[in-house]
Amino acid sequence: MMLDCAIIGGGPAGLNAALVLGRARRNILLFDNGKPRNAVTQESHGFITRDGVSPAKFRELAHEDLNKYPSIKIDNVEIVEIKRSSGTAFHLTTREGATYTAKKIILTTGLKETLPTVPNIQDYYGKSLFSCPYCDGWELRDKPLIVISENKNAVHMAKTLSQWSKDLIVCTNGHSVIPEAEAQLLKKHGIRIIEESINQLHGQNGNLEKVSFADGTKIERSGGIVTTELAQSHSFIDSLNYDCTQNGGILVDELGRTSVEGVYAAGEASNSGPSQLIIAAAHGSRAAAGVNSDLTMEVFQ
Repeated sequence: MMLDCAIIGGGPAGLNAALVLGRARRNILLFDNGKPRNAVTQESHGFITRDGVSPAKFRELAHEDLNKYPSIKIDNVEIVEIKRSSGTAFHLTTREGATYTAKKIILTTGLKETLPTVPNIQDYYGKSLFSCPYCDGWELRDKPLIVISENKNAVHMAKTLSQWSKDLIVCTNGHSVIPEAEAQLLKKHGIRIIEESINQLHGQNGNLEKVSFADGTKIERSGGIVTTELAQSHSFIDSLNYDCTQNGGILVDELGRTSVEGVYAAGEASNSGPSQLIIAAAHGSRAAAGVNSDLTMEVFQ
């Protein structure tokens, strides 16, 4: 059976794209490999009516919505290959070898992240150390916080986080990534900078209490923000040959269309950076509108 659209990725962008297309009476298959970037997140914030929802609960509620529409199917498998046929359709292959054919494709595969090279940081990530102040800054408000960053985003993150706490220390874990002018500006606003390598994080049950450094010093901190290195979670650029932005995101137009006809992208895959649930979902809706519009116009050619 020919699908109207195959959606690769089961995060908020893919889920909302499926909802919009299902309501448009399109035959949809959503592929979800069950490996979201926010797997460690306990609560997601900033989505009106769903503030504080866990990613697992959000997914459960989303699936309940999608199950109302008979033309939407969900398959918990991973797509490993996409090829264009001699016509306009796309052939998709799962890791298990199953194949599908679709008129259009929406890539909502998201991003994968690499944490700073700090011992035992994974024990605290998602519990008291986070990557997005807009998602978790409220819970960190007025606490003594740390920004752990090994890249140039340290300055921007420190400035942003200062809205939630004035007790900030930036740690670059042995890297000299902050220009002198920016360093002076942060110090002017009471933000201390430590370039010494972090030896270990200390706390209980994921709740940060202290940070120790290679030179033997320690500081008390109750949480903070880390900047991560991001890359495409699943890249089909070799087979689809779509254009990317300078930041590595998939280049799209105002309706999620990529440079390849019939291929669309939404969510973090096109943003090339982390986004709140509500933004990713909105981008999924936008791409779905692009798909439905293009499918409709093709009938009336």
